[in-house]
Amino acid sequence: MIRLADGQWERIRKHFPEEHIADGRPGRKPIAARQVLEAVLWILNTGAQWHMLPQCYPNYKTVHRRFQSWCRSEVLRRILTDIANELRDKGALDEEECFIDATFAMAKGGGAEIGPTRRGKGLKIMAIVDRHGLPLSVSTHAANHHEVRLVQLCFDFYMIEAKPENLIGDRAYDSDALDEELRSQGIEMIAPHRSNRVRSLTQDGRRLRRYARRWLVERFFAWIQWRRRLLVRWEFYPQNFLGFVQLACLLILFRQF
Repeated sequence: MIRLADGQWERIRKHFPEEHIADGRPGRKPIAARQVLEAVLWILNTGAQWHMLPQCYPNYKTVHRRFQSWCRSEVLRRILTDIANELRDKGALDEEECFIDATFAMAKGGGAEIGPTRRGKGLKIMAIVDRHGLPLSVSTHAANHHEVRLVQLCFDFYMIEAKPENLIGDRAYDSDALDEELRSQGIEMIAPHRSNRVRSLTQDGRRLRRYARRWLVERFFAWIQWRRRLLVRWEFYPQNFLGFVQLACLLILFRQF
């Protein structure tokens, strides 16, 4: 069974609406949110279908319904933001140097926000991580969108108030328009030039040395892909798949306490 530590649960229990229902109200008392969350974590880790949930957990229909409710009301996103800011106050997060990238996930369940590519229909998981490889932003988008156009959408899911001073990406992020847009927000984009670049070079070779540490974002994707539910998107609704991604990030941040 998947169990949350007592300290982990106490940090996040205030965000679940079920925990604030008065005990004296009439009718059947709802199943504890902690039990439901632990059941969802079992699905995340194993990648199993909902009806295969073991009997030691609540009924799978209840778990699925509550999970969808949390995703629609962005409960998991608020939890991530709260935990990330707590870690930043402790000095465990460092936004001075951040890394951005995307990974592809096949989509076999249909639904919205799925795009066709040469690899098949799927979506992109976009992430920004700090200099320790800890997530500062995660979002999902249709796979047929170019990553340059998704950078600003990533900042819509940014978890802390302070924006990165330096944002490092691969050649896909070599764009003069993107550089100017981010620079106006106080963010310096660092990315190697594409081989087919027509305009003059803009990157400083000394600053490009930071690119050698871009493996940190690749390691982050390796961490979350240990959760088998993220290898293929089976969820019809995109917010449900994003909820699983956010839970995987939450488990990573929990390691820092």
